[in-house]
Amino acid sequence: MDKTAHDPAAIKLTLDEVKSLALSILRQAGLSDAQAGPVAQTITDCEADGRASHGLQRLPGCVMTIKSPHFVASAEPQITSPAPAVVRADAGFGYSLLAFERALPILEQKAKSCGVAVLAINNCFHFSALWPEVERLSKRGLVSLAMTPSHAWVAPFGGTTPVLGTNPLAFGWPRVKADPFVFDFATSAMARSDIAMAKLAGKTLPDGCGVDAAGQPSNDPAAVLAGAMSTFGGHKGTALSTMIELLAGPLIGDMTSRASMDFDGGVQAAPCHGELIIALDPALLGGQDLDANSRRAEQLFAGFTDQGARLPSQQRYARRAQTRKDGITISAALHDRITALLP
Repeated sequence: MDKTAHDPAAIKLTLDEVKSLALSILRQAGLSDAQAGPVAQTITDCEADGRASHGLQRLPGCVMTIKSPHFVASAEPQITSPAPAVVRADAGFGYSLLAFERALPILEQKAKSCGVAVLAINNCFHFSALWPEVERLSKRGLVSLAMTPSHAWVAPFGGTTPVLGTNPLAFGWPRVKADPFVFDFATSAMARSDIAMAKLAGKTLPDGCGVDAAGQPSNDPAAVLAGAMSTFGGHKGTALSTMIELLAGPLIGDMTSRASMDFDGGVQAAPCHGELIIALDPALLGGQDLDANSRRAEQLFAGFTDQGARLPSQQRYARRAQTRKDGITISAALHDRITALLP
């Protein structure tokens, strides 16, 4: 690592250094090697893709979560197959990522056998983006959806009291001669991590991100964090967010965002809840002419790019290619905050 020539307050790291730093801090906090590996890799992947809000920025929160009385730092996921197209992964109150990693080969096999398969991850703490998970499924030739609730930070359309989580939804579509088509977004108007970063940077929020504790619209990130966030798209975002609450909560026998917040008990750890992943096999579902199906999909994508519109995930892939070569740059303040977690 080194100070950059153009900004003495910035520090440059290779991606290997990002992962090594994350691993050191997670292990120092007491996380087992099995748990720490996937978490550090996801933090590195997010930094590589230029999504700082889900990268090293998350490490202090990870340490806080690891020290939560509800978290099991050495949890070993229990994987079961209750039906031909169903996988269950009990994360044992560890992070979701190890449970996903252990269940992934079974989910792939079931999806390619049945055409569709679902993975329910229960009792998991979740801090990360979902695109690394659906991208991995895409690279195995599978179409996928992933979703989770979070904590009750978001008011429904027309309300001012938090009921819903930020409730992200991710989708992945494999492509033969290009990187997968992937999107991942919160159903809130802005991701909570982005609001927190705006607060740290002293920035104001766009209109429509949330309300203050008195229920009044606010552009102040601190006021919105203390009040309630808003869903995107008014009633449409609220409906999608509610769907995710139900599918990744009661449907799979796990908590809603309100229940997760109650479970946290004011500790302010990462949300503990469930995650639902649906995998579909285009080779089995697509009929006889798979090449024709692929061409139809590519024609759709070309309808975007031929007129200069950007496909979701294109920017991330371009950033990834750059950071693999050049590394990343973080502020000295963030570096100091992270390294202060080491002895």
